[in-house]
Amino acid sequence: MSKQRRVYTENFKAKVALEAFRGVKTLSELSTTFNVHPVVIAQWKKQLLDKAADIFKHGNGSKNDGSEENTDALYEQIGRLKVENDFLKKKL
Repeated sequence: MSKQRRVYTENFKAKVALEAFRGVKTLSELSTTFNVHPVVIAQWKKQLLDKAADIFKHGNGSKNDGSEENTDALYEQIGRLKVENDFLKKKL
């Protein structure tokens, strides 16, 4: 039988990665404390360090990750669905 994969929350990952970043405990000590493999903890720490600069990238924590492009596409899709809906209402 295969072992089911664990799914960790973002908060848990951040907590463990910050602990690894602080360096108070070794990865093996963190591994036993949080019951997570040391390689996974090292990966989370690397992700934290790689993406830490993105927090301050746009200033004041505002999100500008292409959401305007996303909303334009969504409004276009809404328009299409309204037209289809109106067409189907006329057919009934």
